[in-house]
Amino acid sequence: MKTVDARGLSCPEPVLMAREALKTKEKEYMILVDNMTSRENVTRFARSQGYDVKVTEKDGEFTLSLRK
Repeated sequence: MKTVDARGLSCPEPVLMAREALKTKEKEYMILVDNMTSRENVTRFARSQGYDVKVTEKDGEFTLSLRK
C-alpha cells in the first residue's frame, strides 16, 4: 500500500500528488489530508479513476483509503 501525506497542503496539490501516486498502478493507497476541500477533491478524483474510497477522520485529519 502506497501512502501519500498531503497534510498541510491546499488544492490542487493533494489531487496532483494522488494522481502521481496512482500511476504506480497499485491496488491500494492511503492519502492523508487535513482539510475538507482536499478530502472532497481527492475523493472525487479517486472515484473518477475507478477506486472505492473510504474516509476516516481523527482530530481534524482525514485518511482516505483507496482500493480497486
